[in-house]
Amino acid sequence: METVKCIKERRSVRKFDTSREVSKELIESVIDTARFAPSWKNTQVTRYYVLTGDAKNALADCTNIWAKNGDIMRGAPMVVALSVVDKRSGYERDGSPSTPLGSGWQMFDSGIACQTFCLAAHDAGLSSVIMGLYDDNAADVIGIPEGQILTALIAVGYAAEEPIAPNRKELSDLVTYKS
Repeated sequence: METVKCIKERRSVRKFDTSREVSKELIESVIDTARFAPSWKNTQVTRYYVLTGDAKNALADCTNIWAKNGDIMRGAPMVVALSVVDKRSGYERDGSPSTPLGSGWQMFDSGIACQTFCLAAHDAGLSSVIMGLYDDNAADVIGIPEGQILTALIAVGYAAEEPIAPNRKELSDLVTYKS
């Protein structure tokens, strides 16, 4: 798929075709593409946890912050949780921060990886929605090890709906030129 077309056509999908499973080969292909997302000094800090079945449902059960996320997860064939290795992005090898952002840079890297994953999924015929609201114990339910931080949950599957593209702001509202 052409890159610009992929970017413009990808939508956040919250309803999935429950009769269609996502194969291990397909999700690994998507992750294989997503791993090429850039990262701070090529630290490649993003990790992917693929949850299906009971593991996915246990995660859906711990979404008290916003219960609709639990419903979305239960209705998706899988949820991919993204984490980052803590204190690598934005840090020097001795552990000192490289920038005033400190640990904030790892969220930037996770965001790039997250969007790259979703675009790769769209290109592969899958739909997704990024969910940032989850309970504090979600990382424990997933089994994310110490030294990593849960950054996003992505419901993945084949769309049961085709959301309409939302209105976009005019370019003139977004761009400022200075010289």
